[in-house]
Amino acid sequence: MVEGAEPKSPGRTEPKTSARDKSVDPTMIRFKPGKRREDPYAVQYTTLHGYRRAFVRAGSGPVVLLIHGIGDSSDTWRPVLDDLARDHTVIAPDLLGHGRSEKPRADYSVAAYANGMRDLLGVLEIDRVTVVGHSLGGGVAAQFAYQFPDRCERLVLVGSGGVGRTVSPLLRMATVPGAELMMPLFALAPVKMLSRMTAEVLRHFDTALGRDAEEVLAVFDALPDTSARRAILRTLRSGVDWRGQVITMLDRAYLAEGIPTLLIWGRRDAIIPLGHGRLAHAAMPGSRLEIFDEAGHFPHHFAPERFSEVVVDFMSHTEPAHYDPEAWRVRLRNGRRFIEVESATTDLELMALPLSPLPSAH
Repeated sequence: MVEGAEPKSPGRTEPKTSARDKSVDPTMIRFKPGKRREDPYAVQYTTLHGYRRAFVRAGSGPVVLLIHGIGDSSDTWRPVLDDLARDHTVIAPDLLGHGRSEKPRADYSVAAYANGMRDLLGVLEIDRVTVVGHSLGGGVAAQFAYQFPDRCERLVLVGSGGVGRTVSPLLRMATVPGAELMMPLFALAPVKMLSRMTAEVLRHFDTALGRDAEEVLAVFDALPDTSARRAILRTLRSGVDWRGQVITMLDRAYLAEGIPTLLIWGRRDAIIPLGHGRLAHAAMPGSRLEIFDEAGHFPHHFAPERFSEVVVDFMSHTEPAHYDPEAWRVRLRNGRRFIEVESATTDLELMALPLSPLPSAH
């Protein structure tokens, strides 16, 4: 389902879900320390500011930067890497504190992650990218576009964090003081078994959380040790507290008017509900919203072929943003207009929001 899509270009066809588009097993794609696997894309490393960073580089052509979500790694993009790398250079890093990258006591804020993406691109001698971010990575991608508009050609947000205040109770609970003391318990076999049984019950009753439970468990199982779990908690607490998300991109979303923007959301997302996607769509002028009806928080795992088609189609039928300092100054001076989303307080209200207007000519 597409909302707010641009008019069709000559010869343009809408992406369709193929019968071959099968969801992937989240436990099979993620990195596990000490376990080797066959993979056509070798993990590379570079050192930035004294910390070792891991990343995957594939393909050739215009550059696409893929930013994963909290607790995850570049492995989350493996189901779509082949298709995206067919005509593009794909850079998929492990964020600091995640995956194979180092996990120091450091700054894990969204702004720091955006700086890290800029610096990684600098080391790789890459000037401009289409940036794609999932969950936390969506917040980092939006921050990257805000901090470095001259380096961002397009913006793709997938079940993105950093939009509305409401998030899953699981995320809010993890920010409560003392939560770090409980984290080692989740590595115990009885607790893992109970978690799996709970996930099965949630799936049996066809709940939205059940749709994402296996993915969440797979992410947590991939965390190798205490230092990794602490890094994840620091990352989470930099943007979420017990009341919900602290950071929101809405006050600066009007600046996206100059950047082609695609929003991809699973209708059954229980981690960051679809209402956030509608909110972002209403706040970001000219954005396009693509809804995966049966997907949860990981649409790129639920329907990887369709996901790749949607992203490639978007890149093929939009021109890269041109950074104009004067136009940027004008937008800043004019500020944001009042948007109905500011008065919406529930997901039901957000679901009913109208489509965003097309960008102005000025």
